[in-house]
Amino acid sequence: MKNAKKILGLLGRNVHYSYSPLIHNTASEILHLPFYYTVFNIESPNQVPAALAGAKALGIAGFNVTIPYKQTVLQCLDTLSPEASKTGAVNTIVNRNGKLEGYNTDITGVSAPLEPYTGRIAGHPAGIFGNGGAALAAIEALSLNYNPSSIRLFVRNLDKGELLVNWRKSDNNSPKLELFSMQDHCAMKECRLLINATPIGTKGFTGENDQLLPGPDTTVLHDEQVVFDMVYNPMQTVLLTMAETA
Repeated sequence: MKNAKKILGLLGRNVHYSYSPLIHNTASEILHLPFYYTVFNIESPNQVPAALAGAKALGIAGFNVTIPYKQTVLQCLDTLSPEASKTGAVNTIVNRNGKLEGYNTDITGVSAPLEPYTGRIAGHPAGIFGNGGAALAAIEALSLNYNPSSIRLFVRNLDKGELLVNWRKSDNNSPKLELFSMQDHCAMKECRLLINATPIGTKGFTGENDQLLPGPDTTVLHDEQVVFDMVYNPMQTVLLTMAETA
């Protein structure tokens, strides 16, 4: 009798479009690993505690966590890695012997690809689109490794952005954190690095046709900038295409 496969999944809301099951199940098959990966769509933050309690009871092995629950899950976990605790966001949960452990691997995911551009980023403003869990990881990656003169958050909701800025003020080792509207293109242009930490541009996402910048003829982007998109599907996003042609 074959051993049952362990269940893994993506925890989020309206993430039916995700390629994560295809990626992980293909890898498990090639590597002969006993895992099956699926998507868990949770409609309300109020349902997250019950979902994770159920995961413990059912023995689900772990999750990746995506929008909008990277911060919501914190209250439901038994332990946090130092990175997850400092960042205030979790993107990976491991169920180890009935205890849920939270980790943040987004920090490395942002930091590693930017290593060749360290000299271009240091000492200059860096910009991040968004103020959710992915943005928190990007802030930490830049603070730890790239020494920008400041980090500028470009957000749609300034009140929510202000909450994040105030929460990070207690970290004296971080660069100055500044808040800007998404319409402040002058402030964007001054950034040596721009990171998209929103789902805008993701294939299948409700807002996939939304734009972070004002059209293909934008003057925001220029050839001294580094542009990094945390969206992985499609690999060539609208933002990256605009950056290449700037």
